[in-house]
Amino acid sequence: MKEFLSKDAELSQKLLIAEDRRFIRSFLEAISHSCDSWYWLIGLVVIWAATEETPRQMAIFTAFGLVLLAIVVLAAKFLIKRPRPEGEFGQIYRVTDPHSFPSGHAARAMAIAFIFSTIGNPWLTIVVFVWAILVGYSRVALALHYVSDVVVGWLIGLVSGWLAMLLFPHFIRLVGEFFPSIL
Repeated sequence: MKEFLSKDAELSQKLLIAEDRRFIRSFLEAISHSCDSWYWLIGLVVIWAATEETPRQMAIFTAFGLVLLAIVVLAAKFLIKRPRPEGEFGQIYRVTDPHSFPSGHAARAMAIAFIFSTIGNPWLTIVVFVWAILVGYSRVALALHYVSDVVVGWLIGLVSGWLAMLLFPHFIRLVGEFFPSIL
């Protein structure tokens, strides 16, 4: 395991973007922040409040799923306790969540991409999966995660997105039964 972690750190180091490459770093910082949980939860509340029927149901379901995904990721982080790579960017992440494995941003991005892919629009599917890959890459390039953190995060996100879509009809039925006013 020690050798694997060493190789992982070595590969992650090779993918870092230097501080003097301001344009690329700024782009990756924006991509990285585009998957912050607060932005997504606020956006989903706005969609829920401004729409009806299916979009509203998907917003409440996705918000619920992202909260559960965050719980799973945080539990894994606090069980494993792998420290983040050394770096300057993302002090808020380093202070509020000092653990690196798995990447919550990568998991969240991939879960969102999987859920959006079920809408059936091929261009949207391509865009959201490219975005999810860029989110993961940005986390490594900005020294917030190691490659394995991101890869495992993506896998967690794919499984979570797939499970979410399987559970969606049951979720809507239960929420409609007990809390019909929120749908």
